[in-house]
Order: sequence, then structure tokens, then C-alpha cells
Amino acid sequence: MVAQKKRFENCDFSYSEFDAAYLRRCVFEDCKFIGCRFSSSNLSGSQFLGCDFEYATFSNTLIDPEVLEFGLPGRENLQLRFARALRINYAQIGDTQAANKAIQCELSANRVHLFKAWASRESYYRKHYRGFKRFRHFLEWLSFIILDFSWGNGESWLKLFRTIAIVVAAIGLGQVYYLGDWKVLSDYREALLAAPGIFLGVDNAPQGYSSMVLAGIAATRYILFAFLVSILVKRLGRR
Repeated sequence: MVAQKKRFENCDFSYSEFDAAYLRRCVFEDCKFIGCRFSSSNLSGSQFLGCDFEYATFSNTLIDPEVLEFGLPGRENLQLRFARALRINYAQIGDTQAANKAIQCELSANRVHLFKAWASRESYYRKHYRGFKRFRHFLEWLSFIILDFSWGNGESWLKLFRTIAIVVAAIGLGQVYYLGDWKVLSDYREALLAAPGIFLGVDNAPQGYSSMVLAGIAATRYILFAFLVSILVKRLGRR
């Protein structure tokens, strides 16, 4: 299929295969692409307004990332699949910025989907997620929320540094509460200044720290540093 600067309205392309198609700078309005497969195609500059991409897949296809804003399916689980398919596609063609945008869209859809799977009263979710399956999705949602706050599920170094700052502050405040005098301001200053060294393991902890507390600090340090290395590898690997 070859077309350029053409307009398609209310067309049903469902379950079609676009192999090596050339559809540049076209406008698709209220078209259906349900179950379509795009492979080795060029859709650069094309706009998709009110189109349905449920269960569509992409492979080595040039398509503008704006489709993530105007072409998302209705339900969050379908949005998740759509964003994941585009993320893989953008990774194949080496478009790192579009892949990052697809990841953010995928994470956002997954967050809402996991929440609705255990909390929503919509008939679709209550029909497909019952009993233990509902409880399991609650645990998955809770894990997602914790990891998102901690390091943006591997996508935010700012959130990771915020978590490190919270841990360092907790070490300092804990030292004041258990080993110092919480009424003395100088104890807070000394504890907060010593906390980074204790967290990094470069300074010896004051007497009174139990072996369990020190082991917990060391484990937290290794986990957060592993998160940091993972983010760096992802960022450098995409380049």
C-alpha cells in the first residue's frame, strides 16, 4: 500500500497486514486498525485522529510518537499492550526519545490497570479479576507504587536520589532519637552530618548501633546503588 498526503475517513483496516507499506503524511480519521500488524512500514508524518488500535502490533515501522497521545485504546490493559508494542518497535529502529515516551505511557497505563483490577467496580474488571486473582493484583499494584516512588520503576534518577536523601535523613533522625537528645538542636546537626558517611560505609557508626541496624543500612545501600547502576545502564544502553 502506497499513499502520500491522502486522507482516510471511517475506513476499516481491521486484521490487515501492512508489510513495507508507505503511508507518509497521511491523515487517518475515525479509522479502525484492530488487530493490524505493521512491519517494515513508513508512516512518518501521518496523523491518526480517533482511530482504534486495539491489539495492533508494530515491527521496524516508522511512526510518530504522537500516536501515543491520540491513538490509545480505551481500556488501560489495551493501552498497556499498545504502548509496549510501540516501545519495542521504537527500540528496534533506535528511536530512544520515542521509546522513552512509550515507556512512560506504558507505566501510566499499568498503574491504572493494576489499581482497577482490584478496586474498580466496572463490570469488565469484576468479571475478569475475582478472589485471589484480585488480591494478587492488589499486591502487584502496591509493589508498583512503592517502586515508582523509590526510583520511578527504573526511569527516574531524581526519584532515586530523593529516596537516598530520605534514607540518609532517617539514619540521622534515628540516631538522634535513640542515641542522642531530641531536645538538643546540635545533636540533629551532628547526626545529619554523620549520616551520609554511615550510609556510604566510609565512617564508623557511633557506639549504640546494633549489628542488625548496620546490616539493614548496608543492604539498603547495596539495593539503592544497584538501582542507580540499572538506570545508568539503561540510559547508556539506549544511546
